[in-house]
Amino acid sequence: MNGWTDERIIDLIRSKLEEKRFQHSLNVAESARYLAVKYGYDADKAYTAGLLHDIMKNSSPEEQLGVITEAGIELLPEERANKKLWHAIAGAAYIKMVMGIDDRELYRAVRYHTTGRAKMTLPEKIVYLADYISAERSYPGVDDMRRLCDESMDEAILYALEFGIPDLVRRGNVIHPDSVDLYNEVVIRKQRGEQI
Repeated sequence: MNGWTDERIIDLIRSKLEEKRFQHSLNVAESARYLAVKYGYDADKAYTAGLLHDIMKNSSPEEQLGVITEAGIELLPEERANKKLWHAIAGAAYIKMVMGIDDRELYRAVRYHTTGRAKMTLPEKIVYLADYISAERSYPGVDDMRRLCDESMDEAILYALEFGIPDLVRRGNVIHPDSVDLYNEVVIRKQRGEQI
C-alpha cells in the first residue's frame, strides 16, 4: 500500500480528526475486521478501510470541496445539496491523490460508506455496516442492527435504509440516488425470494 502501514494511518487520522471521530474510526476498523472474518474477506484490508473511512470528516467543507475538485470529480446536484456527503467523496479522493494508495476496493469502500449503492461489493458492505455498529454507537435499534449484521449483511443494510431514509425525509434532506438504488435493489431481491 505504497508504504502505508496501519500504524502510519493511525498517526495520520489522529492528526486529522477530533478525538471522538478518531476513536470512532478505530472502532469502525475493529467492526470491519469482525465482519470481514465473519463473511470471508481480508480482515487486514477491512481494518484499514475502517481506519480511513472518515479521514476527511473533520476537514472544512472548503477543504473537502477542494480535494473533490482537484480530483476532477463533479458532484451530483444531490451531493452539492448535502455537505454531509462530501467527506466520503473527498476521503476516497484523498486516499488516492494525497496518500498515493491506488486500491479500488479501498477507494470504493470509503466512497460509498455513507450512501451505499446498488451492486455493492463485499468490502463496501463491510465498511458501510461497520459504521453503523461500531462500539460507541448507541442509537435506538443499534442492538437489532448488530444482530442483523451477524445474520445477513443485506438484511442489515435494509434495516439501515429503513431507519435512515425516513430520517432524511423528516429532516428535509435530499436522498442520494445511490441510497434509493440500493434500497430498491434489496427490496426487489427480497420480493423475488432471492437470498439477500
